[in-house]
Amino acid sequence: MKKIGFIGAYDKTDLIIYVAKILTVLKKKVLVVDFTINQKARYVVPVISPAMKYVTDFEDIDIAVGFSDVKDIKNYLGLAEDQEMEYDVMLVDTDQLEGFRNFELDTAQKNYFVTSFDNYSLKKGLEVLGGLQDVISLTKVLFSKEMLKEEDDYLNFLSLGYKVVWNEYRIYFPIENGDLSVIYENQRVAKIKFRKLSVQYKDGLAYLAEEILGDVSEANIRRAIKYIEKGV
Repeated sequence: MKKIGFIGAYDKTDLIIYVAKILTVLKKKVLVVDFTINQKARYVVPVISPAMKYVTDFEDIDIAVGFSDVKDIKNYLGLAEDQEMEYDVMLVDTDQLEGFRNFELDTAQKNYFVTSFDNYSLKKGLEVLGGLQDVISLTKVLFSKEMLKEEDDYLNFLSLGYKVVWNEYRIYFPIENGDLSVIYENQRVAKIKFRKLSVQYKDGLAYLAEEILGDVSEANIRRAIKYIEKGV
């Protein structure tokens, strides 16, 4: 099972779910774990029997909310501690150092730092990394209106002294391109629809999916996105 970390204070719940949707269309069994302070997945993902902790299915994605670590999820699923969960990919959403440690994201295949360029998202997001003992490699996922070099330089400046090595490439998402309206509408109807998302947003999703899987061509990922756009 591949373990992928999405780290930072910026709201990334919908982003992660949309990436997961692409993976499920590509026949991957995916678990999304919400280990964030606000547990937004409780409010945007429909669930029949909400509880303190639960795993629910949403558009072929399993979403886990309220769990402290992988062992806790296994107990809920009725698995022994030494049994493997039957998922191809686990996507962990966290805005806390505790989440990084509990889900052992230092051993993840990929870790992404997701942020916009307001000071709260930048500084609060970096707090998650403040207690790290070992240096980790992170890929920036940047939500920006204009995608300025000065913004990236500012993040690099703020992260000086943290035990982080930034990957050279970055993944950009538009912060104002009509995408928020589409995301909010999807939340209201409890569906994942891609048709009205901007080309730039879908490009970012495609790049993330390709990176996470590693063994699936860009062409196949684009076909999966087209499938979701058609609402089949």
